[in-house]
Amino acid sequence: MAKGPERVKRALEERGRPAEIVQVDDSTRTAAEAAEVLGVAVGQIAKSLVFRGVDSAAALLVIASGDRRVSEARLQALAGEPIGRADAAFVREHTGFAIGGVPPVGHPRPLRCWIDEDLYRFDTVWAAAGSPFAVFPVSVAALPELSGGSVARVAE
Repeated sequence: MAKGPERVKRALEERGRPAEIVQVDDSTRTAAEAAEVLGVAVGQIAKSLVFRGVDSAAALLVIASGDRRVSEARLQALAGEPIGRADAAFVREHTGFAIGGVPPVGHPRPLRCWIDEDLYRFDTVWAAAGSPFAVFPVSVAALPELSGGSVARVAE
């Protein structure tokens, strides 16, 4: 198992939520790719998106359904500051993972995090496991505890 997925597996175990990390041959970098590889609906992919707080320079994590678009206006209101796009270097610095493989757990430091309420359409979703070629199933109900996030309406 690659370094990133090993970190995710450890983080899940440390939180008492061991999960099977599934290694795949095809990329799961996007929600559409992941859904196709796994044979599930795009909405069942829990995408972890990182934004940058303009005033605080903090990383802001949003876990959203793969078939939803994050409303930057809603996220800005939740964060209490203007938000900006996070480039690849910012994402790696703050999460320890590359874009396309950012998981909801296993970051070097806790991140401010919101989980979009639309994910609750599903009991179980699939999340990135630290690599574009690794994913894991996770109970939506476990996401707040695992990520330290708050459930909110973040999608458009």
